[in-house]
Amino acid sequence: MGDPLGSHSQKDWQSIGAASGIGCTIVVSLLVCIGGGVLLDRWLDTTPVMVLLGMVAGMIAAGYALYELAVLGRSDKGLVKLKRPADRDSGESRTGRQ
Repeated sequence: MGDPLGSHSQKDWQSIGAASGIGCTIVVSLLVCIGGGVLLDRWLDTTPVMVLLGMVAGMIAAGYALYELAVLGRSDKGLVKLKRPADRDSGESRTGRQ
Protein backbone atom coordinates (compact mmCIF):
# COMPACT_ATOMS: atom_id res chain seq x y z
CA MET A 1 0.00 0.00 0.00
CA GLY A 2 1.39 3.41 -1.05
CA ASP A 3 1.60 6.67 0.81
CA PRO A 4 -1.89 8.28 0.74
CA LEU A 5 -0.45 11.77 1.26
CA GLY A 6 2.00 11.44 -1.62
CA SER A 7 -0.70 10.78 -4.20
CA HIS A 8 -1.89 14.42 -4.24
CA SER A 9 -0.24 17.11 -6.35
CA GLN A 10 0.63 20.59 -5.11
CA LYS A 11 -2.44 21.99 -6.89
CA ASP A 12 -4.63 19.48 -5.02
CA TRP A 13 -3.18 20.62 -1.69
CA GLN A 14 -3.71 24.27 -2.62
CA SER A 15 -7.35 23.52 -3.43
CA ILE A 16 -7.81 21.64 -0.18
CA GLY A 17 -6.24 24.54 1.73
CA ALA A 18 -8.43 27.13 0.02
CA ALA A 19 -11.60 25.09 0.64
CA SER A 20 -10.83 24.51 4.30
CA GLY A 21 -9.87 28.15 4.77
CA ILE A 22 -13.11 29.43 3.28
CA GLY A 23 -15.08 26.90 5.34
CA CYS A 24 -13.45 28.10 8.54
CA THR A 25 -14.03 31.73 7.56
CA ILE A 26 -17.74 31.12 7.00
CA VAL A 27 -18.19 29.21 10.27
CA VAL A 28 -16.24 31.73 12.35
CA SER A 29 -18.03 34.75 10.87
CA LEU A 30 -21.43 33.20 11.53
CA LEU A 31 -20.52 32.15 15.06
CA VAL A 32 -19.06 35.53 15.98
CA CYS A 33 -21.99 37.51 14.60
CA ILE A 34 -24.67 35.26 16.09
CA GLY A 35 -22.81 35.04 19.40
CA GLY A 36 -22.54 38.82 19.47
CA GLY A 37 -26.27 39.02 18.80
CA VAL A 38 -27.01 36.71 21.71
CA LEU A 39 -24.83 38.78 24.05
CA LEU A 40 -26.41 42.03 22.89
CA ASP A 41 -29.90 40.54 23.33
CA ARG A 42 -29.10 39.60 26.92
CA TRP A 43 -27.59 42.99 27.65
CA LEU A 44 -30.29 45.09 25.95
CA ASP A 45 -33.20 42.71 26.70
CA THR A 46 -34.30 42.60 23.04
CA THR A 47 -34.61 38.84 22.74
CA PRO A 48 -34.82 37.90 19.05
CA VAL A 49 -33.80 41.18 17.40
CA MET A 50 -30.02 41.19 17.77
CA VAL A 51 -29.70 37.47 17.04
CA LEU A 52 -31.55 37.98 13.77
CA LEU A 53 -29.38 40.98 12.92
CA GLY A 54 -26.32 38.89 13.83
CA MET A 55 -27.48 36.14 11.47
CA VAL A 56 -27.86 38.67 8.65
CA ALA A 57 -24.47 40.21 9.40
CA GLY A 58 -22.88 36.74 9.51
CA MET A 59 -24.38 35.80 6.16
CA ILE A 60 -23.16 39.07 4.64
CA ALA A 61 -19.66 38.45 6.02
CA ALA A 62 -19.69 34.87 4.69
CA GLY A 63 -20.93 36.07 1.30
CA TYR A 64 -18.16 38.65 1.17
CA ALA A 65 -15.59 35.95 1.95
CA LEU A 66 -16.95 33.85 -0.91
CA TYR A 67 -16.82 36.89 -3.19
CA GLU A 68 -13.18 37.51 -2.27
CA LEU A 69 -12.37 33.86 -3.04
CA ALA A 70 -14.07 34.14 -6.42
CA VAL A 71 -12.21 37.34 -7.30
CA LEU A 72 -8.92 35.81 -6.17
CA GLY A 73 -9.49 32.82 -8.45
CA ARG A 74 -10.15 34.90 -11.58
CA SER A 75 -7.27 34.98 -14.02
CA ASP A 76 -8.31 38.21 -15.76
CA LYS A 77 -7.64 40.33 -12.66
CA GLY A 78 -3.95 40.48 -13.48
CA LEU A 79 -2.77 38.68 -10.38
CA VAL A 80 0.94 38.06 -10.40
CA LYS A 81 2.17 34.69 -9.26
CA LEU A 82 4.80 35.21 -6.59
CA LYS A 83 8.04 33.34 -6.99
CA ARG A 84 10.29 31.96 -4.34
CA PRO A 85 13.94 33.01 -4.40
CA ALA A 86 14.87 29.48 -5.52
CA ASP A 87 12.59 29.83 -8.58
CA ARG A 88 14.42 32.89 -9.93
CA ASP A 89 16.82 32.70 -12.86
CA SER A 90 20.08 31.13 -11.76
CA GLY A 91 22.22 34.05 -13.06
CA GLU A 92 20.31 36.69 -11.13
CA SER A 93 21.42 37.71 -7.67
CA ARG A 94 19.22 39.18 -4.95
CA THR A 95 20.03 42.73 -6.03
CA GLY A 96 19.07 42.08 -9.63
CA ARG A 97 22.65 42.26 -10.97
CA GLN A 98 24.35 39.44 -12.82
